[in-house]
Formats: sequence, C-alpha cells, structure tokens
Amino acid sequence: MAPLKFIVEKTSTGYSAYREEKNGVIGTTGNNLTQLRDNIVEAYNLYAEEFKKKEITAESIELQFDLASFFEFYPEINVSALGARIGMHKSLLSEYINGKRTPSEKQIKKVLDGVRNLGNELAHLEIA
Repeated sequence: MAPLKFIVEKTSTGYSAYREEKNGVIGTTGNNLTQLRDNIVEAYNLYAEEFKKKEITAESIELQFDLASFFEFYPEINVSALGARIGMHKSLLSEYINGKRTPSEKQIKKVLDGVRNLGNELAHLEIA
C-alpha cells in the first residue's frame, strides 16, 4: 500500500495536517511533529472505521510540508541565502514555495534540515 500523504502546515500553536478524501477532508493538529503523526493516525482511523476502510499505522503516512506556509510564517528566513547554504538553487526553492513545483520528501527534508542547522547554530552563537 502506498503511503497516505498529508499536507503539513506550520501554525502559531504547532502544526496542522490534512488530507482530502472522497468523503471529505481529514484534518488534525499537534503541538509537535510526533504528536501530529499520532493525531493523524487517530483521525484517519476514525474515518476508516466510519467508511469501512483499512486502518493505518504511523508507518503508513507521509508528511508533505507546505513550504509556502512555512516561509510565510517565518519571513525572517531569507530564501536565497538558505538555498545557497543548503546547496539548492534559489529559483528551485522559490518554485517550491510558490507552488510551481512539488518538492519530494527528500527535498523537504533538505530544506528543513538546513533551517534546523541554522537555528542550532544561532542558538549556540556568542557575541563578544
């Protein structure tokens, strides 16, 4: 069975995720990604029970981050500079953010790892 893709957006309180199905939209929220995954499984399985579908586990889902909402939520992150830092051409990153191209999970991970590394570096920075 192919993984079920859920679109993830950053919110002011954590994360939200949704997936469109024939019978409506399955959506949930979480304070962090671990909680979000757990809540996605619970929400989907409630849907599956109601519509006689097969229940899933956390391994059955794939998270697709909405890069546009991420960069909208964090406008302080310079897309061009981040692209250079992670070795991704700024035009490609811009296409992902503007919805002209859909990034793979690997590309999303690359962007998020770059953001996390930058955050970690800044957190340990000392200015004399």
